[in-house]
Amino acid sequence: MTSTILPHIKVLDLSRVLAGPWCTQALADMGAEVFKIERQGVGDEMRHSPPFLRGADGQPTKDSTSYVCVNRGKRSLTIDFTQPAGQALLHELVRQCDVVVENFKAGDLQRYRLDYESLRAIKPSLVYCSITGYGQDGPMAALPGYDPVFQAISGLMSTCGLPEGEPGAGPMRSMLPLVDVMTGMVATSTVLAALLHRERTGEGQHLDICLLDTQVAMMANMATNYLATGKPPARWGNAHPNIVPYQVFPTADGHMVLAIGNDGQFARFCIAAGHADKSVEPLFATNPARVANRATLVPLLTSWTLTRTTAEWVDLLEHAAVPCSPILDVGQVLAHPHVAARGMCVPGNGADAPPTVANPMLFDGQRPVADVPPPTLDNNRGQPAWRAPTR
Repeated sequence: MTSTILPHIKVLDLSRVLAGPWCTQALADMGAEVFKIERQGVGDEMRHSPPFLRGADGQPTKDSTSYVCVNRGKRSLTIDFTQPAGQALLHELVRQCDVVVENFKAGDLQRYRLDYESLRAIKPSLVYCSITGYGQDGPMAALPGYDPVFQAISGLMSTCGLPEGEPGAGPMRSMLPLVDVMTGMVATSTVLAALLHRERTGEGQHLDICLLDTQVAMMANMATNYLATGKPPARWGNAHPNIVPYQVFPTADGHMVLAIGNDGQFARFCIAAGHADKSVEPLFATNPARVANRATLVPLLTSWTLTRTTAEWVDLLEHAAVPCSPILDVGQVLAHPHVAARGMCVPGNGADAPPTVANPMLFDGQRPVADVPPPTLDNNRGQPAWRAPTR
């Protein structure tokens, strides 16, 4: 369902790879008209990142799954803005647009007259969102970087991985590009806030969104724990430093996550497991006690969890309202009946309309998902071609 929340908004998308396109796809899902500007003959770098979709003949197409996941609902226009003619064309398009999203290194677009000051002179009410690695100022502003760099420099990787002393211990990155995705979400909410500000005042703004700022903010309680104690968080593997039991446990046929957030849930778990007496034992009755006695409690619970299969535990604990889950792979997630009931998978009908994952937002029960598939390079997938307006 293409949303009618932002049908009056036009977006000039000068971004590539993931964080910027994530933002502009969210705006497209909400009904905005998005013009994605790409390099002639090359396009967005993510077009060339395998694997690729397969056509009806079973052969790989030129549509990368990495590109497809963040570019539905857009029009692709190839314009060489290193040349004056291309710059003039984009200046004309800016006159029609409300938002510009770009993720070039700080200051790069000034030489093409596509920086905020140049475009604000054309349209003062323009909302201009710059997405960079390190921001528009500061000693590292000119440096490039990708998601793993920011997982490392933000402190995230220092908190992930097995504890020191265990086999395989060491910092670990998330395979999911968490910093890119979160930065795209932050950029989306910031653009929407700036549009509300413009509606009230008529003023545009330059939005400075960066991956490092985003992930530092997303360190959340780990950052405030340090500010309060002066102690950097340690790596806990699949466990939680401040809540027990809150980790992966082995079962008779695999593993499950047990995430018990309060004493009532722990009591219900013990009752369901057939060990009600342990829930009132002073060593385990409260979370502070369980944290202090982790080394005793975790092996005890492991001896319990190994007595049933994952499915048996999940069925038992869901009925007892104890938070738990099997550890699913991506295929199992996308085939899960609850995910299907929530409408999180957008079915496709071949290479021209590949399946994608839906927008996570819901508005009055409706999920906004642009009904136009990701464009091929300089192709609008059946939409009318854009032409430069006449003054």
